[in-house]
Amino acid sequence: MDFSFIQDFFSKFQTENVMEALENMQIGDLIHEPWFLITMATLAILCLLFKLRLLFSTIVGITGFSFLLSYTMERGTELEGLSNPTLLAFIGGGAFLVGLVIYFLFIRGD
Repeated sequence: MDFSFIQDFFSKFQTENVMEALENMQIGDLIHEPWFLITMATLAILCLLFKLRLLFSTIVGITGFSFLLSYTMERGTELEGLSNPTLLAFIGGGAFLVGLVIYFLFIRGD
């Protein structure tokens, strides 16, 4: 039996190939893709239903932070005056996400 297909499959997971694939992917565009957001929301709801708090916190934290970062970078972070509404949204959203993750990981006990 020839098992060269297994070696070919695992050769795709070499560090150079993975880094090249990540560079070619435009991960920042994923956050604006409706199917990606629907998938993440579905996974988060399933995690809540099955009481997988660590996975739920990871999904919500990474997806939320990616959205906040994308939102902030699109609108810019220049400080024209004393405040910038985009940075305030980033800080407020980040504080909310951190609070949500802390709540689900450490405070809430089912």
